[in-house]
Amino acid sequence: MEDTEARWTADQVLALAPDAASRTAGARLAAPAPWSGTGAAGTAVWGLCAGSGSRPYQTVVDLSGPAFACSCPSRKFPCKHALGLLLLWAAGDGGPVAAGAAEPEWAEQWTAARHRKAEAAAAAVPGPGAAPGGREAAKKRAERRAVRVEGGAVELEQRLTDLLRSGLAGSDRAGYQQWDEIAARMVDAQAPGLAARVRELSTVAGSGGDWPSRMLEETGLLHLLARGFLGRQRLPAPLAETVRTRIGFTVDSAELLAGPLVRGQWLVLAQYDTADERLTTRRIWLYDCASGRFALVLSFGAAGRAPELALPVGTVLDAELAFHPAAVPLRAVLGTRYGTGLPEEVPPGTAVGPALDSYGTALADDPWLDAWPVLLTDVVPLPGQDRWHVADSADAAVPLLGADHWRLAAISGGHPVTLFAEAGPTGLRPLAGWTRASPIPIAL
Repeated sequence: MEDTEARWTADQVLALAPDAASRTAGARLAAPAPWSGTGAAGTAVWGLCAGSGSRPYQTVVDLSGPAFACSCPSRKFPCKHALGLLLLWAAGDGGPVAAGAAEPEWAEQWTAARHRKAEAAAAAVPGPGAAPGGREAAKKRAERRAVRVEGGAVELEQRLTDLLRSGLAGSDRAGYQQWDEIAARMVDAQAPGLAARVRELSTVAGSGGDWPSRMLEETGLLHLLARGFLGRQRLPAPLAETVRTRIGFTVDSAELLAGPLVRGQWLVLAQYDTADERLTTRRIWLYDCASGRFALVLSFGAAGRAPELALPVGTVLDAELAFHPAAVPLRAVLGTRYGTGLPEEVPPGTAVGPALDSYGTALADDPWLDAWPVLLTDVVPLPGQDRWHVADSADAAVPLLGADHWRLAAISGGHPVTLFAEAGPTGLRPLAGWTRASPIPIAL
């Protein structure tokens, strides 16, 4: 097989690392000395890495996933050996990982098993008229759950009414117990979305500044969500789907992939993880320059483990996406991938004003929106007394979340840059920036 995959950069490889320790360890293995039997063909990269034992670790990567396999005992995806191997491969065809090599049996067996699994999954996707009995059973389960959620929403309304009667200003003295109790009741009602928002309310009380105003705002959104579910039959279909999603109802990925698909050249803008005691969530932002459409792909892993889906920041996926039904369709499921490449130019963005207008329009359609993607062009990062800002040529400025933005300042060097960020109610969270020398985004 020929080497059909564009070589990634070292920054793209290191962006796949599940944590800083893995990045450091992987960089140490990016040298030919511990490696033997390396090669690349098609979408596979493989090699043997000498470790502390008598037998070297067998490491193989499927670039089309990407997916990783290694005989080492690490529970991280990718492990340091996979990162080191990819860094060697990224060095170019003249490096130690040459293209066109014969794939060893152990690597070929793994890649073949992956392809068989992918084919079986594709064959198992139900068609429009498939398995009516299964869909009917799922519908009945959803109806039973909806009844339980309705009971939880009614109880939540009563709790919020009691809270307002006693006054929000005294919530900081009540402690976390009342919130934990309400959240537990929402979990019992099978409404995890309501439970999560109740837990967030517990962190607002006594958080400093004008926290009663923030609590009133969050309480209002929680009330609106509960009322929205109770009156969902009267809502427009896209908004009703948004309410269901915010409550915690999920849509089967196979069903989505059996519906309308959107094919595009999706640039991987950013990828980062958030974690709590139950789950690790990976957020991957994609952007199709031709249509100007954003997509958010979520991947999940058990607590303490990185999700398996990892897409190198800066690569371009020729792929199909299936979007979740919603008033603001952002979240998507990744379908068939036809190839990868690298961007040829920096994606076009907008000024600060139009970007904030788009955020306001999105909030009007989905008031519970936690983050909105914005792509800003020709903005300059500016340090302030309390916060950093970015400003455009029209002197429109918006604050940045976080305290340390020197990496963005280094990319800028005092000159305008292109910036990708998540817009929220208190400012922008910068996720990627572009230097003038390269069309590949740099993770921030």
